[in-house]
Amino acid sequence: MVRSFSCDVCGNLLVFENSVCVSCGTAQGFDARQLRLVPVAPAAGPGMRPADGVPCVRLGLAGCNWLVPADEQVRYGGLCLVCRLTRTRPADDDLPALVAYARTEAAKRRLVYQLLDLCLPVVPKSDDPQLGLAYDLLSSASAPVITGHEDGVVTIDLAEGEDAHREAMRVELAEPYRTLLGHLRHETGHYYWNVLVSGPRAAAGALDRFRDRFGDERADYGQALAQHYAQGPTRGWGQHYVSAYAAAHPWEDWAETFAHYLHIRDTLQTAAAYGMVVTGPGAAVRDAAALVAVPREPAPADTIEALIATWLPLTYALNAVNRSLGRDDLYPFVLSPEVIGKLGCVHELVGAVTAVPA
Repeated sequence: MVRSFSCDVCGNLLVFENSVCVSCGTAQGFDARQLRLVPVAPAAGPGMRPADGVPCVRLGLAGCNWLVPADEQVRYGGLCLVCRLTRTRPADDDLPALVAYARTEAAKRRLVYQLLDLCLPVVPKSDDPQLGLAYDLLSSASAPVITGHEDGVVTIDLAEGEDAHREAMRVELAEPYRTLLGHLRHETGHYYWNVLVSGPRAAAGALDRFRDRFGDERADYGQALAQHYAQGPTRGWGQHYVSAYAAAHPWEDWAETFAHYLHIRDTLQTAAAYGMVVTGPGAAVRDAAALVAVPREPAPADTIEALIATWLPLTYALNAVNRSLGRDDLYPFVLSPEVIGKLGCVHELVGAVTAVPA
């Protein structure tokens, strides 16, 4: 979920990916402790507090605009938090793979920003080999790559950063929607199942709540996937799952729902940051009140029903705009009551884990 940012020197609008203000030329860096873009010393300007950190050493290689806190620079070799999460990347002489790597890292920075903003623990596996998180970013141009998660390691095929490949896979798998950021959210969702549901920081009773909503994850995973790919999802899956793939196994249902929850929270925060308001079409709808919404940053006490009541009107408007441009719906999903209940379970567990002492 990305807020809007502005340059502290000239007030010009900045985007999350900026490493320099295009208006005044001031170098910018993202401070993960403040969750904001700040001027980088020595260009901070008279009377301004310079950033408490230096640019990540992968600014040139991966376009990383995050800062490394001064007290962590030597310890981590100049790598920011996001880049320290990457365990494996392409070699410096593999130029095509490096282009895809940079795209993947850009999407990963958005993901990590949101995880931090939700107060979820983000700990590199290099710091905590048992409970930490790591990413292997591999190129299938040289060898087959199986995207997935195992024991805290998320493997991503860098080909997912290529539009043609991603669209071909979307069509082949009959998916309504496929993005690189969505892939990262889904696979990282498997990791956060361990954090939110079964790990030492999970809330009391989290596993029972999960099983009540998603089913028993002890069902044979390999057999369930094989059956899904051979036979497809059960009829009427849309009444129970956010996607066809979610129907394969409770773990996949969780990962798809977790990713969708992040998708909703991110978009609502961005819409709020840019002052988007949905107030119509009014008389053209039976229940006009359902189409009046002012997206805002969700408060901790918000229920999932409150989030969805804001979310749906926004999606109706965005879909209508896309159709006017001759494009498919921006949000090609229908949220059934059961799916909203699953989103509510994720919402509650995300809120609960942040209250548990580390």
